[in-house]
Amino acid sequence: MAHEDLGHGITAIDTTFQRPFFAASHLVVENGRAAFVDVGTTFSAPALLQALEAKALSPAAVDYVIVTHVHLDHAGGAGEIMRHLPRARLVVHPRGARHMVDPARLWQGALAVYGEETMRRNYGTVVPVPAERVLEAPDGFTLELSGRRLLFLDTPGHARHHFCVWDERSNGMFTGDTFGLSYRELSGGRGAFILPTTTPVQFEPEPLKASIDRLLEYAPRVMYLTHYSQVSEVERLAEILKSRIDQLVALGRAADGRPDRGQRLRVGVEELSLRWAHEHGTPLSASSVRELLAVDVELNAQGLESWLDRDRR
Repeated sequence: MAHEDLGHGITAIDTTFQRPFFAASHLVVENGRAAFVDVGTTFSAPALLQALEAKALSPAAVDYVIVTHVHLDHAGGAGEIMRHLPRARLVVHPRGARHMVDPARLWQGALAVYGEETMRRNYGTVVPVPAERVLEAPDGFTLELSGRRLLFLDTPGHARHHFCVWDERSNGMFTGDTFGLSYRELSGGRGAFILPTTTPVQFEPEPLKASIDRLLEYAPRVMYLTHYSQVSEVERLAEILKSRIDQLVALGRAADGRPDRGQRLRVGVEELSLRWAHEHGTPLSASSVRELLAVDVELNAQGLESWLDRDRR
Protein backbone atom coordinates (compact mmCIF):
# COMPACT_ATOMS: atom_id res chain seq x y z
CA MET A 1 0.00 0.00 0.00
CA ALA A 2 1.25 3.50 -0.81
CA HIS A 3 2.17 5.73 2.13
CA GLU A 4 3.87 9.11 1.70
CA ASP A 5 5.31 11.14 4.56
CA LEU A 6 4.54 14.81 4.02
CA GLY A 7 6.27 16.23 7.09
CA HIS A 8 4.73 17.74 10.22
CA GLY A 9 3.52 14.30 11.33
CA ILE A 10 1.26 13.88 8.30
CA THR A 11 1.17 10.79 6.10
CA ALA A 12 -0.86 10.41 2.91
CA ILE A 13 -2.34 6.93 2.53
CA ASP A 14 -3.69 5.62 -0.75
CA THR A 15 -7.16 4.28 0.14
CA THR A 16 -7.06 1.87 -2.85
CA PHE A 17 -10.29 3.33 -4.28
CA GLN A 18 -10.75 3.14 -8.07
CA ARG A 19 -7.06 3.39 -9.05
CA PRO A 20 -3.70 4.21 -7.48
CA PHE A 21 -3.38 7.79 -6.20
CA PHE A 22 -7.06 8.56 -6.72
CA ALA A 23 -8.18 9.03 -3.10
CA ALA A 24 -6.12 9.70 0.02
CA SER A 25 -6.63 9.40 3.72
CA HIS A 26 -4.32 11.55 5.83
CA LEU A 27 -2.92 10.24 9.09
CA VAL A 28 -1.96 12.98 11.54
CA VAL A 29 0.32 11.99 14.43
CA GLU A 30 1.22 14.14 17.42
CA ASN A 31 3.09 12.87 20.49
CA GLY A 32 2.03 9.30 19.87
CA ARG A 33 -1.65 10.13 19.36
CA ALA A 34 -3.30 10.00 15.94
CA ALA A 35 -6.23 11.04 13.79
CA PHE A 36 -7.35 10.06 10.32
CA VAL A 37 -8.80 12.71 7.98
CA ASP A 38 -11.11 10.99 5.48
CA VAL A 39 -10.99 7.22 5.37
CA GLY A 40 -12.13 6.00 1.95
CA THR A 41 -14.51 3.06 1.70
CA THR A 42 -15.09 -0.11 3.69
CA PHE A 43 -12.40 -1.72 1.54
CA SER A 44 -9.86 0.91 2.66
CA ALA A 45 -9.60 -0.22 6.29
CA PRO A 46 -6.62 -2.59 5.74
CA ALA A 47 -4.55 0.20 4.16
CA LEU A 48 -5.24 2.52 7.10
CA LEU A 49 -4.35 -0.15 9.64
CA GLN A 50 -1.14 -0.94 7.77
CA ALA A 51 -0.20 2.75 7.90
CA LEU A 52 -0.60 2.70 11.67
CA GLU A 53 1.59 -0.38 11.90
CA ALA A 54 4.24 1.28 9.73
CA LYS A 55 4.31 4.15 12.24
CA ALA A 56 4.57 1.71 15.17
CA LEU A 57 1.18 2.87 16.43
CA SER A 58 -1.53 0.64 17.82
CA PRO A 59 -5.18 1.08 16.84
CA ALA A 60 -5.77 2.37 20.36
CA ALA A 61 -3.54 5.36 19.57
CA VAL A 62 -6.19 6.84 17.25
CA ASP A 63 -8.33 9.43 19.00
CA TYR A 64 -10.31 10.75 16.04
CA VAL A 65 -11.65 9.71 12.66
CA ILE A 66 -12.47 12.95 10.86
CA VAL A 67 -14.58 12.95 7.70
CA THR A 68 -14.71 16.19 5.73
CA HIS A 69 -18.13 15.23 4.38
CA VAL A 70 -20.20 12.09 4.11
CA HIS A 71 -19.78 11.18 0.44
CA LEU A 72 -18.86 7.53 0.37
CA ASP A 73 -15.37 7.87 -1.13
CA HIS A 74 -14.50 9.97 1.94
CA ALA A 75 -16.62 8.53 4.74
CA GLY A 76 -18.02 5.21 3.52
CA GLY A 77 -15.40 3.29 5.49
CA ALA A 78 -15.82 5.19 8.77
CA GLY A 79 -17.93 2.56 10.49
CA GLU A 80 -15.65 -0.27 9.40
CA ILE A 81 -12.37 1.36 10.44
CA MET A 82 -13.83 2.42 13.79
CA ARG A 83 -14.56 -1.20 14.60
CA HIS A 84 -10.77 -1.56 14.81
CA LEU A 85 -10.10 1.69 16.73
CA PRO A 86 -11.38 1.23 20.28
CA ARG A 87 -10.77 4.82 21.49
CA ALA A 88 -11.63 6.79 18.37
CA ARG A 89 -14.56 9.16 17.97
CA LEU A 90 -15.99 10.10 14.60
CA VAL A 91 -15.88 13.85 13.89
CA VAL A 92 -18.42 14.93 11.28
CA HIS A 93 -20.35 17.99 10.11
CA PRO A 94 -23.66 18.39 11.99
CA ARG A 95 -25.58 17.98 8.72
CA GLY A 96 -23.86 14.65 8.08
CA ALA A 97 -23.88 13.06 11.53
CA ARG A 98 -27.22 11.28 11.20
CA HIS A 99 -26.10 9.67 7.94
CA MET A 100 -23.15 8.08 9.70
CA VAL A 101 -25.38 6.68 12.45
CA ASP A 102 -27.97 5.44 9.97
CA PRO A 103 -26.45 5.30 6.47
CA ALA A 104 -29.57 3.95 4.72
CA ARG A 105 -30.54 7.27 3.12
CA LEU A 106 -26.93 8.01 2.21
CA TRP A 107 -26.68 4.64 0.50
CA GLN A 108 -29.92 5.15 -1.42
CA GLY A 109 -28.80 8.57 -2.62
CA ALA A 110 -25.55 7.16 -3.97
CA LEU A 111 -27.38 4.17 -5.41
CA ALA A 112 -29.48 6.51 -7.54
CA VAL A 113 -26.28 7.97 -9.03
CA TYR A 114 -24.13 4.86 -9.47
CA GLY A 115 -26.42 1.81 -9.59
CA GLU A 116 -26.40 -1.39 -7.51
CA GLU A 117 -23.53 -3.21 -9.21
CA THR A 118 -21.12 -0.29 -9.00
CA MET A 119 -22.10 0.42 -5.41
CA ARG A 120 -21.37 -3.12 -4.22
CA ARG A 121 -18.13 -3.32 -6.20
CA ASN A 122 -16.73 0.05 -5.15
CA TYR A 123 -18.14 0.61 -1.67
CA GLY A 124 -19.06 -2.75 -0.19
CA THR A 125 -21.26 -2.41 2.90
CA VAL A 126 -21.49 0.87 4.80
CA VAL A 127 -21.26 0.08 8.52
CA PRO A 128 -23.23 2.34 10.91
CA VAL A 129 -21.32 4.27 13.57
CA PRO A 130 -22.73 4.08 17.12
CA ALA A 131 -24.31 7.42 18.01
CA GLU A 132 -22.35 7.68 21.26
CA ARG A 133 -19.09 7.67 19.29
CA VAL A 134 -20.10 10.57 17.01
CA LEU A 135 -18.85 14.10 17.65
CA GLU A 136 -20.44 16.92 15.65
CA ALA A 137 -18.13 19.74 14.55
CA PRO A 138 -19.96 22.99 13.72
CA ASP A 139 -18.24 26.05 12.28
CA GLY A 140 -15.42 27.22 14.55
CA PHE A 141 -15.18 23.96 16.49
CA THR A 142 -11.69 23.05 17.71
CA LEU A 143 -10.05 19.80 18.75
CA GLU A 144 -6.77 19.20 20.51
CA LEU A 145 -4.81 16.18 19.29
CA SER A 146 -2.25 15.80 22.07
CA GLY A 147 -1.84 19.59 22.08
CA ARG A 148 -2.12 20.02 18.30
CA ARG A 149 -4.99 22.38 17.50
CA LEU A 150 -7.38 21.52 14.68
CA LEU A 151 -9.97 24.12 13.63
CA PHE A 152 -13.12 23.16 11.72
CA LEU A 153 -14.56 25.52 9.09
CA ASP A 154 -17.99 25.14 7.53
CA THR A 155 -17.34 25.14 3.76
CA PRO A 156 -20.47 24.59 1.66
CA GLY A 157 -20.49 24.58 -2.14
CA HIS A 158 -19.52 21.01 -2.91
CA ALA A 159 -21.87 19.70 -0.23
CA ARG A 160 -23.76 21.36 2.61
CA HIS A 161 -22.34 18.79 5.02
CA HIS A 162 -18.72 19.73 4.27
CA PHE A 163 -16.10 21.20 6.55
CA CYS A 164 -12.38 21.81 6.07
CA VAL A 165 -9.80 21.43 8.82
CA TRP A 166 -7.10 24.00 9.55
CA ASP A 167 -3.94 22.55 11.05
CA GLU A 168 -1.77 25.23 12.65
CA ARG A 169 1.19 22.89 13.07
CA SER A 170 1.66 22.29 9.34
CA ASN A 171 0.17 25.61 8.19
CA GLY A 172 -2.02 23.41 6.02
CA MET A 173 -5.68 22.83 5.32
CA PHE A 174 -7.41 19.47 4.89
CA THR A 175 -9.87 20.36 2.16
CA GLY A 176 -11.85 17.24 1.21
CA ASP A 177 -13.37 18.28 -2.13
CA THR A 178 -13.74 22.03 -1.49
CA PHE A 179 -10.37 22.84 -3.06
CA GLY A 180 -11.06 20.62 -6.05
CA LEU A 181 -9.25 17.62 -7.49
CA SER A 182 -5.56 17.35 -8.40
CA TYR A 183 -4.73 14.03 -9.98
CA ARG A 184 -1.02 13.33 -10.07
CA GLU A 185 -1.13 11.84 -13.56
CA LEU A 186 -2.12 15.24 -14.94
CA SER A 187 0.64 17.25 -13.26
CA GLY A 188 3.33 18.60 -15.53
CA GLY A 189 5.98 21.25 -15.82
CA ARG A 190 3.53 23.86 -14.56
CA GLY A 191 3.01 22.08 -11.26
CA ALA A 192 -0.20 20.63 -9.93
CA PHE A 193 -3.25 20.37 -12.18
CA ILE A 194 -6.52 21.40 -10.54
CA LEU A 195 -10.20 21.18 -11.45
CA PRO A 196 -13.39 21.72 -9.48
CA THR A 197 -15.85 18.98 -8.68
CA THR A 198 -19.54 19.72 -9.26
CA THR A 199 -20.92 16.29 -8.41
CA PRO A 200 -24.57 15.72 -7.40
CA VAL A 201 -26.53 16.82 -5.56
CA GLN A 202 -25.55 19.95 -3.60
CA PHE A 203 -23.18 21.83 -5.90
CA GLU A 204 -23.61 25.58 -5.36
CA PRO A 205 -21.14 27.74 -7.28
CA GLU A 206 -21.20 30.98 -5.31
CA PRO A 207 -20.94 29.30 -1.88
CA LEU A 208 -18.12 27.14 -3.25
CA LYS A 209 -16.12 30.15 -4.41
CA ALA A 210 -16.79 31.86 -1.08
CA SER A 211 -15.53 28.76 0.74
CA ILE A 212 -12.33 28.79 -1.32
CA ASP A 213 -11.81 32.45 -0.43
CA ARG A 214 -12.38 31.65 3.23
CA LEU A 215 -9.65 29.01 3.16
CA LEU A 216 -7.23 31.58 1.73
CA GLU A 217 -7.82 33.86 4.73
CA TYR A 218 -5.64 31.48 6.75
CA ALA A 219 -2.72 31.93 4.30
CA PRO A 220 -2.13 28.17 4.08
CA ARG A 221 1.26 26.93 2.95
CA VAL A 222 -0.27 23.76 1.49
CA MET A 223 -3.64 22.11 0.94
CA TYR A 224 -4.19 18.42 1.67
CA LEU A 225 -6.74 17.22 -0.89
CA THR A 226 -8.47 13.88 -0.75
CA HIS A 227 -7.99 13.60 -4.54
CA TYR A 228 -4.95 13.57 -4.35
CA SER A 229 -3.04 14.86 -1.36
CA GLN A 230 -0.62 17.76 -0.98
CA VAL A 231 -0.56 20.77 -3.30
CA SER A 232 1.25 24.08 -2.88
CA GLU A 233 1.02 27.36 -4.88
CA VAL A 234 -2.28 27.75 -3.12
CA GLU A 235 -3.25 31.23 -4.32
CA ARG A 236 -2.55 30.38 -7.97
CA LEU A 237 -4.60 27.19 -7.79
CA ALA A 238 -7.45 29.01 -6.04
CA GLU A 239 -7.74 31.53 -8.88
CA ILE A 240 -7.73 28.72 -11.44
CA LEU A 241 -10.40 26.84 -9.49
CA LYS A 242 -12.72 29.83 -9.27
CA SER A 243 -12.29 30.57 -12.97
CA ARG A 244 -13.13 26.98 -13.86
CA ILE A 245 -16.20 27.01 -11.63
CA ASP A 246 -17.37 30.06 -13.59
CA GLN A 247 -16.72 28.26 -16.88
CA LEU A 248 -18.78 25.27 -15.76
CA VAL A 249 -21.60 27.57 -14.65
CA ALA A 250 -21.56 29.30 -18.05
CA LEU A 251 -21.71 25.91 -19.75
CA GLY A 252 -24.68 24.94 -17.61
CA ARG A 253 -26.54 28.17 -18.31
CA ALA A 254 -25.97 27.79 -22.06
CA ALA A 255 -27.30 24.22 -22.07
CA ASP A 256 -30.27 24.85 -19.80
CA GLY A 257 -33.65 24.60 -21.46
CA ARG A 258 -32.33 22.54 -24.38
CA PRO A 259 -34.00 19.16 -24.99
CA ASP A 260 -30.56 17.52 -25.12
CA ARG A 261 -29.27 19.36 -22.06
CA GLY A 262 -27.71 16.28 -20.44
CA GLN A 263 -25.75 15.33 -23.54
CA ARG A 264 -24.64 18.91 -24.12
CA LEU A 265 -23.33 19.07 -20.57
CA ARG A 266 -21.44 15.80 -20.85
CA VAL A 267 -19.78 16.85 -24.09
CA GLY A 268 -19.11 20.35 -22.78
CA VAL A 269 -17.59 19.21 -19.48
CA GLU A 270 -15.34 16.78 -21.34
CA GLU A 271 -14.23 19.47 -23.80
CA LEU A 272 -13.47 21.88 -20.98
CA SER A 273 -11.52 19.24 -19.08
CA LEU A 274 -9.45 18.34 -22.13
CA ARG A 275 -8.73 22.00 -22.80
CA TRP A 276 -7.65 22.60 -19.22
CA ALA A 277 -5.33 19.59 -19.33
CA HIS A 278 -3.85 20.70 -22.67
CA GLU A 279 -3.30 24.25 -21.43
CA HIS A 280 -1.57 22.87 -18.37
CA GLY A 281 0.82 20.84 -20.47
CA THR A 282 -0.17 17.45 -19.11
CA PRO A 283 2.12 14.65 -20.34
CA LEU A 284 -0.88 12.44 -21.19
CA SER A 285 -2.54 12.11 -24.58
CA ALA A 286 -6.07 13.40 -25.12
CA SER A 287 -7.42 9.85 -25.15
CA SER A 288 -5.68 9.09 -21.85
CA VAL A 289 -7.04 12.27 -20.27
CA ARG A 290 -10.50 11.38 -21.55
CA GLU A 291 -10.26 7.94 -19.98
CA LEU A 292 -8.81 9.23 -16.71
CA LEU A 293 -11.55 11.84 -16.24
CA ALA A 294 -14.50 9.85 -17.60
CA VAL A 295 -16.16 9.33 -14.23
CA ASP A 296 -15.57 12.94 -13.16
CA VAL A 297 -17.02 14.22 -16.44
CA GLU A 298 -20.18 12.18 -15.96
CA LEU A 299 -20.61 13.16 -12.31
CA ASN A 300 -19.84 16.85 -12.93
CA ALA A 301 -22.43 16.94 -15.72
CA GLN A 302 -24.99 15.32 -13.43
CA GLY A 303 -24.14 17.79 -10.70
CA LEU A 304 -24.65 20.74 -13.04
CA GLU A 305 -28.06 19.35 -13.96
CA SER A 306 -29.02 18.99 -10.30
CA TRP A 307 -27.91 22.57 -9.64
CA LEU A 308 -29.81 23.97 -12.62
CA ASP A 309 -33.01 22.21 -11.58
CA ARG A 310 -32.66 23.32 -7.95
CA ASP A 311 -31.74 26.87 -8.94
CA ARG A 312 -34.91 27.15 -10.98
CA ARG A 313 -37.18 26.34 -8.04
